[in-house]
Amino acid sequence: MNSLGKYLRWDSVVGVLLIAVFLVGTGTTEGFADTANLSAALDDTVEVALIALPMTLLVVAGQVDLSVASMLGLSSSIAGSLWNAGWAFEMIVPLCLLVGAVGGLLNGWLVTRVGLPSLAVTIGTLTLFRGLASVVLGTDAVADFPDTYARWTTYTETVPGTFVPYPVALFAVLAAVTAVVLHCTGLGRSLFAIGAQEEAAYFAGIRVKRIKLALFVVSGVVSSFAGIVYTLRYGSARADNGLGLELVVIASVLLGGIDFDGGKGTLGGAIAGVLLVGILRNLLTLNDVSSEIQVVVTGLLLISSVLTPRVASVLSERRQRRTAPAA
Repeated sequence: MNSLGKYLRWDSVVGVLLIAVFLVGTGTTEGFADTANLSAALDDTVEVALIALPMTLLVVAGQVDLSVASMLGLSSSIAGSLWNAGWAFEMIVPLCLLVGAVGGLLNGWLVTRVGLPSLAVTIGTLTLFRGLASVVLGTDAVADFPDTYARWTTYTETVPGTFVPYPVALFAVLAAVTAVVLHCTGLGRSLFAIGAQEEAAYFAGIRVKRIKLALFVVSGVVSSFAGIVYTLRYGSARADNGLGLELVVIASVLLGGIDFDGGKGTLGGAIAGVLLVGILRNLLTLNDVSSEIQVVVTGLLLISSVLTPRVASVLSERRQRRTAPAA
C-alpha cells in the first residue's frame, strides 16, 4: 500500500483529472478540441498561469499574496492613463513593472520587517491597490492600444507551426526557469525548508526574511506584467480589470497539490491545476454556463483543493496506525 501511495500523489491525480476533463469535453462538446478553441482557451488562462508561478513559490514558503489581481488592475489603470496622456508604450511597460516591484516590496516589508501575517497584509493591499487603480483611471476605459503590441497577446498570433499563442510560449519559458529554481537549486530547497519549519530554517542559516521579501517583489512584478498582457489582450484598460482573479489563481495552485501550510508540492502539479481550471471554464463557456455559475465552480474547486488532500492524509494516517505492528 505504501509503495502504491507514492505514485498516487495529489498532483498526479490532478493530471489524470485534466486528461479526463479534456476527453469528456472532446466527446461531448462540438468544437472543444479544435485548435482554434484550444488556442483561445490557453490564451484566456495566460494571466492566471503567469501569476501562478510566483504564487507557487510563495505558498511553498508558507506565504500567500492576495493582492495579485489588484496589482494587475493597478498596472492596467496606469498603462491606460499614461497611454491617454501620450506616453510611448515602451516607457509605460517598465514604469508599470516598477510599480509592481514597489507594491511587492510593500507587501514583503510588512511581512518580514513589521512581522504581520501575509494573509492579513495582502488582504489590506488588495483593497489599497484596487483603490489606487480607481484613483488613477476612475470609471473610464482606455482603448486603442498600439496593434504592434496588442496582436502578440491574442490567440490570432501563434508560434509558427503551432496553435500556441506567444504569451503562452513566454509562460512556458518562465515555467521551465521556475521549475529549475524550485526543484533543482539550493534556493528551492530553502523555500521548502521555510514552508515546513521557518524557525528551523532560520537557525540552519537560511536568509528567511530576505528570501520572502524577494518572493513578494517577484509576485508584484509578474502581476504587473500580467496586467499589461491583460490590457492588450482585451484592448481595454480599466480599474476593475482582473477583479476576483486572485481566487482563480489560489484555487488553481492549491488544486495542483501545493499545501497551503507550506513545505509541500510541485510546480508541475500547480501548472496542471491551472490548466484544469482553465479548460473546465472553457468547457462550461462552450456549453453556455453563466459566469456566475463558473464563479461557484471555482469556489467549490478551492474548497475541494484544500479539503480533499487533508482528508486523504488523515485517512492514510489512520490506515497506517491500524496496520502498524503492536509494540
